[in-house]
Amino acid sequence: MAGPTGPTGPAGAAGIDGADGPIGPTGPAGAEGPTGPAGVEGPTGPTGPAGAAGVDGTDGPTGPTGPAGAEGPTGPTGPAGAEGPTGPTGPAGAEGPTGPTGPAGVEGPTGPTGPAGAAGAEGADGPIGPTGPAVTSSSMSSQNTTGAALLVLLGGTTIGLPNNQNLVGFTVNGSNTTFTVSTTGTYLVTYQINVTAGLLMSTRVTRTGTTIPGSVFAPVISVSSYTATTIAALNAGDQLALQFFGLAGTATLQNGAGATLTVMRLS
Repeated sequence: MAGPTGPTGPAGAAGIDGADGPIGPTGPAGAEGPTGPAGVEGPTGPTGPAGAAGVDGTDGPTGPTGPAGAEGPTGPTGPAGAEGPTGPTGPAGAEGPTGPTGPAGVEGPTGPTGPAGAAGAEGADGPIGPTGPAVTSSSMSSQNTTGAALLVLLGGTTIGLPNNQNLVGFTVNGSNTTFTVSTTGTYLVTYQINVTAGLLMSTRVTRTGTTIPGSVFAPVISVSSYTATTIAALNAGDQLALQFFGLAGTATLQNGAGATLTVMRLS
């Protein structure tokens, strides 16, 4: 059985070099080094053949005008030009003698009226004319101030007017309900009636039994005051009366001016 390996002895002397081995493959090229300084310029080579002509450049600016040359001989006269426009009219000649007067022309239309002249002095007053007839000499006014209660019929009830009568040219009947006209003319007819409670009745003035147009007061709701005014043509002998109509019932006049009828001649 072998015993353990002993320690390595000292190295022996170097042997002689062996022969060179084969050349290995060329390694990759190293990075390019920096450019060296420029060399001295060589002599100029011979001139090469002329190149083809280049295209014309753009025209340069026009140079200044040269001095005028000597005037040449006058050429032959050209043909006459077209006639120019007529010149302005010359001043008028001296006026000739006046010729004989011609026949008169047709008369022209009348001219507009001239402004009014100043007002003349006021003349003296003429004599006073005769006094004309009094238009209002035929009139009447009459009232009912008693506060009377009236039984109104559907066809109409006449209101008596016995109080404060002022009759000029009118006459009244015994019951103070009918007033008779004495003079034909145009009259103002007006009345006012006041009752103690609102009523849905109508009022009017009649002329000999016929309603005078424009004298009717016909409310659509109950009222306590009735009034109307109209102008009517009346004839002598016409009989006027103030009436309630249109609804059956009782109408109580107010005390004082309970009912008033006024008639006045206008023309």
